[in-house]
Amino acid sequence: MSADVKTVQVALGERSYEIKVGPKLIANAGQYLKPLLRRARVVIVTDENVAALHLPALEKSLDEAGIHHDAIGMPPGEGTKCFAELQRLSEWLLETGVERGDLVIALGGGVIGDLTGFAASIVRRGVDFAQIPTTLLSQVDSSVGGKTGINTPQGKNLVGAFYQPRIVLADTSALETLPKRELLAGYAEVVKYGLINDRTFFDWLEVNLDRIVSGDVAARTYAIVKSCESKAAIVAADERESNVRALLNLGHTFGHALEAATGFSNRFVHGEGVAVGMALAFDLSVRLGLCPGQDAVRVRRHLERAGLPCRLADVPGELPNAKGLIELMGQDKKVVDGKLTFILARGIGEAFITRNVDAAALRALLEERETT
Repeated sequence: MSADVKTVQVALGERSYEIKVGPKLIANAGQYLKPLLRRARVVIVTDENVAALHLPALEKSLDEAGIHHDAIGMPPGEGTKCFAELQRLSEWLLETGVERGDLVIALGGGVIGDLTGFAASIVRRGVDFAQIPTTLLSQVDSSVGGKTGINTPQGKNLVGAFYQPRIVLADTSALETLPKRELLAGYAEVVKYGLINDRTFFDWLEVNLDRIVSGDVAARTYAIVKSCESKAAIVAADERESNVRALLNLGHTFGHALEAATGFSNRFVHGEGVAVGMALAFDLSVRLGLCPGQDAVRVRRHLERAGLPCRLADVPGELPNAKGLIELMGQDKKVVDGKLTFILARGIGEAFITRNVDAAALRALLEERETT
């Protein structure tokens, strides 16, 4: 293994696995995947855009390792995370003769990872799968931790399963082909880890933002490894999100509602929703007297400097009013006894979970932020 490749362990007992972070992992995937195979055969699920960029290199690597492979290209975009595409993918997997113990590879961003992982969890009551995330967002967040699922008209990721991959190969070289908007969307999730419980990491991001965005390999690798270490520790402590894992949803209660309001479309992608949601979470924390105002200002300024949206007014097109957004939040998976779960903050690096948010304060914040 190259010295440039870093390893993060996700400690889950017999379901433990490694996250490999480094360059040219797609081109060398065969050597990492072969030891996991019961037989020298895999199937690859990707989307049509990623296939054009990265599928040939993956297939070449598998050929060199003597691994037979079949591949399917799904439509790109959040709309693919639906029942119709889940059915199509599941039936294709069965038609290819996938058996228990075979490996299904998710090659792509969060949409492909979520959909493929869910299909793997239900086909033949569970087949192995591996994540090869090709976006920054999927490398630092969605490919790690075993959350899989699809969207419904009621909300995001409301149908799914906890199902861990056998390995994650986060190829930093793949980020070189990523459109800037997608890179920035992923960066929002990187910022999240600093805001949850690592103020020192947030300080580092403030200094090194330009290096990460401009393509500095060392800075990107450090940010990805640090993010994966943070998530791996939380997942190991609370795999099924009964407690501390909910911290990883900082900004997501707001963000998922905004994604639903914009039709889970390219109009407003997940990382952008997280960015606005984190800014709103800090604003709400200030309004409730929990967080210093200067910390909320720091968060907003950093997101703005990164080129990320951080206000409701930054969301393109019409949005529901405050009442409508709160109704969309009510579909969140973390609702307990009808109460919304929020991740708020006592400061940067000091996030906490609460279900005791004053409804009037929430509504007032959203009404105020509709125009500011």
